[in-house]
Amino acid sequence: MIWFLITILLILFLFFCYYENNKLDITTYTIESKNAEKSFKIAHLSDFHSKPFRAVINNLNTIKPDIICITGDYINDHQKNKNKMLDYGKELLKIAPVYYITGNHERRLKNFEELMKELKQIGFNVLLNETVENKYCSILGLDENQADFKDYAARKKGTFVYKDMSSYFRQLEKSDKFKLVLCHFPENFEGIKELNYKQYDFDLQLSGHAHGGQWIIFKPLFSPGQGILPKYAKGSFGTRPKLIISRGLGNSEFPLRLFNHPEIVVINVYKKE
Repeated sequence: MIWFLITILLILFLFFCYYENNKLDITTYTIESKNAEKSFKIAHLSDFHSKPFRAVINNLNTIKPDIICITGDYINDHQKNKNKMLDYGKELLKIAPVYYITGNHERRLKNFEELMKELKQIGFNVLLNETVENKYCSILGLDENQADFKDYAARKKGTFVYKDMSSYFRQLEKSDKFKLVLCHFPENFEGIKELNYKQYDFDLQLSGHAHGGQWIIFKPLFSPGQGILPKYAKGSFGTRPKLIISRGLGNSEFPLRLFNHPEIVVINVYKKE
């Protein structure tokens, strides 16, 4: 009898874990901007970690975004499912143009340049500290390359030196369109001192990396680079510029989300009259 109960409890626990890792949430935001030449819809995806998430494709076909933004860690640092993720990227491109930036996982790869070339070949707009324009907005994609394992150690010691991204923001500021920044690390919005991104003239920053704190027990519990009870793990901050953080879609080294489902973020941008 006791082994039967243990088996039932184990099955229920495994089902619960599967549900927590795969139940997809859709979070919607609305932004009005005088810089928007026309209304448009952004789908923000982050931190797949090599998970070809079929439910994301199914939902995006219903959402019908005008552009898709991927804010890093699309493929993990072991290159798991690389070919599957390249094929998955082709499916995303059937829905809308994809604008992609790197995360810390891609940056750890020895064949980084080769992977960037492959992503460009399938049709991703790979942004490495550069600005591009489309009919909706101007997009600055940052390649911060700041989360190698030695960088985490330097942050704990307080000796980490952040990159000065001001020249890239100054280039973006020349645009008279809606100005969108893609940045893997949400804490850089206002959590660093002189080099914070909030000081610049733009409309919206999209970030990921924190995985929503991995577990949410009233509050997010932990994020690499921010530590325990991270401030910048989910939700939105500020007005203009505004930061919106995705809780991400996959997992990296730690395999379980808890009360923190994978998330598609949808942003409806309207022209402010």
